Amino acid sequence: MDFTILGCGRWGSFLAWYLNGLGHKVILWGRENSEKYCELKLIRKNKFVELPISVALSNNIQEALDFSNYIIIAIEGQNIRSLMAQIVSENKIDKTFILCMKGLEEDTGFRLSEVVKEYTQDEDQILVWLGPGHPRDFVKGIPNCMIIDSVNLQLKQLLSKEFGSSLIKIIIGNDMIGNEIGAAMKNVIGIVGGIFDGLGWAALKGILMSYGTLEIARLIHLLGGNFLSAFGVACLGEYEASMFSEESNSRKFGYSLARGQIFRDYAPGLYTSHAIISLMKRKKIDSPLFQAINKLINRDITPDIFLSYLTSYDQTVAFQHINVHGGGDS
Repeated sequence: MDFTILGCGRWGSFLAWYLNGLGHKVILWGRENSEKYCELKLIRKNKFVELPISVALSNNIQEALDFSNYIIIAIEGQNIRSLMAQIVSENKIDKTFILCMKGLEEDTGFRLSEVVKEYTQDEDQILVWLGPGHPRDFVKGIPNCMIIDSVNLQLKQLLSKEFGSSLIKIIIGNDMIGNEIGAAMKNVIGIVGGIFDGLGWAALKGILMSYGTLEIARLIHLLGGNFLSAFGVACLGEYEASMFSEESNSRKFGYSLARGQIFRDYAPGLYTSHAIISLMKRKKIDSPLFQAINKLINRDITPDIFLSYLTSYDQTVAFQHINVHGGGDS
């Protein structure tokens, strides 16, 4: 198959390398003034992968969109709206969009697939590709699982076969709301994990994972998803990658925050911690734990005060009125 990949950061460049290795034809697009694109164009490699000559590179958005009907988007989540506006301006909206990115839109709290749907008006042509793992680990041959989800069963079955391999096992999901919310919120948990590391409180990560996952499950349920997705591949399954890995930008941001250092890279959990407040206001729901996390990240409360919120979390509240016989993420 032919695939267009928009975004040439660590995930975009890795996916180009990976899909090319599976025998697919790939074009990788980056903006003309992007340092990441210029590096790949000049030497065809970055600190994650080396791209073979069979991977096409382009900074022409029209050329990239004309290459394939399957558009994989792997950019910073807060830029999805401007990219979709650019795609609309090119009259190329009649495509299948596969979002290999996690987060919520900061100002609105919208899931990223919801933002894309505003422009396509066709939910059937939107998929999310989520899950644990880092490009450096995959390139070393360390296998992992990822999940493909969409309301379009036929499409996600097709792409699960095209994307799957011995390196990446693809799971077919059936809960867009739960998987997107879970994948986004685990990055917020990753920031707190980094804060705990920076404070020398790493032993508290177990409590954080336990209570944080329960609260994510509660949020998913309140938003209309299946609470069990919080315990699936896209959320709990990705905690190692977000809370413990040296590759996690959310964890590194939290660590820097605790140490009073400046972190300049993109940390998706930071924007999601703000977005969840917007989402809760819009949906008229609450989450004292994530409201406390937001205050911790904004330095409105001290780590000691946050710890009192965490350790006083009432587990029984999380599963009130939840049907525990529902299905999970796959």
